[in-house]
Amino acid sequence: MGKLTTHVLDVAKGLPAAGLRLELFSLSEDNKTFITNQTTNKDGRCEQPLAQGDQFPKGIYQIEFNVGDYFKSGSAKLPGFLGIVPVQFFVENVEENYHVPLIVSPYSYSTYRGS
Repeated sequence: MGKLTTHVLDVAKGLPAAGLRLELFSLSEDNKTFITNQTTNKDGRCEQPLAQGDQFPKGIYQIEFNVGDYFKSGSAKLPGFLGIVPVQFFVENVEENYHVPLIVSPYSYSTYRGS
């Protein structure tokens, strides 16, 4: 069975984004269902997969990265621009692993399907 992981990099510091809170939801036409919330570790990764096995069926998912609080709480105390960064994606093959990295600064972000 596949699993879902993420990795967050803070390009303003040139370091992993440690302590960034995120939430995972599954989406349908009229529902947004909470699955889990986690916080990134010192490597910018979560200690456990966000979802895996039977808890990771085919469907539409959204990871909401709380970058606003992350940048407000850092040593730089940067002014806010981004709040929650939602990344929505489709899971077609539940046998595959899905890795969704986020590259973030206080003012922009980028994502892609990693490996």
